[in-house]
Amino acid sequence: MGGPKIGLALGSGGARGFSHLGVLKVLKSYGIPIDMIAGSSMGALVGSFFAAGQKIEDMYKLAFTFKRKYYLDFTVPKMGFIQGRRIKEYIRLFTFGKNIEDFPLPMAIIATDLYAGQKMIFTDGPASEAVRASIAIPGIFVPERINERLYIDGGVMDRVPVSVVKQMGADIVIAVDCAHFDADPNINTIYDVITQSIDIMQDELVNAMGVSTDADVMIRPDVSKYSSRAFTNIEDIVAAGEAAAEDQIKNIQTRLAAWKEP
Repeated sequence: MGGPKIGLALGSGGARGFSHLGVLKVLKSYGIPIDMIAGSSMGALVGSFFAAGQKIEDMYKLAFTFKRKYYLDFTVPKMGFIQGRRIKEYIRLFTFGKNIEDFPLPMAIIATDLYAGQKMIFTDGPASEAVRASIAIPGIFVPERINERLYIDGGVMDRVPVSVVKQMGADIVIAVDCAHFDADPNINTIYDVITQSIDIMQDELVNAMGVSTDADVMIRPDVSKYSSRAFTNIEDIVAAGEAAAEDQIKNIQTRLAAWKEP
């Protein structure tokens, strides 16, 4: 009899999503096996780097040297301010140019089909396209066109994709939610207005759907005091992920020990 299959559901959250890294590091250090990952938005980006085979130590170096200017390729606003080619190349580089189906670890990337108003789950095709679609904050990034359809941020439809990782076959789901709305008086730009509005809408959606009750273990890093937009304080955000995961390790170990094959 094998052990349970453990799935990670990594949620959206902009810069706060770097806390996923801290969670991954702690799970790995305690020998908690990760069998599959589903990610929305920043959860898709961090999750795909890990699923593609990046080492945690290298991902920490990437995170601590990340600057917002890396993806600011501005365009004449029509469907978004940021073209997104620069961040797409960044993603392609750090997923080794792989297709999702070629990752060592099964991965599902969540995006939103702008035409149909439906959730799209990418499990094959170029990872750089799917992740670029998943992080396309509406109004900020130009939507990603894949097979003649336009896709935007996965967090619009599914902030923490618990149901997706269950569909992938996970017996135990560990979810990470780092996108909590926080009252923020520092609203100065159109970028702030759009991202804060999405934070508010996603919070209402999650509250209405009761996502936390679906996961076996819910990890909520304490990152509400950090901006989801500024990409500063990254070391503190990662550390908050580590601390939140440490708090849940006994709970995870207990659930693993108690699991019985159906």
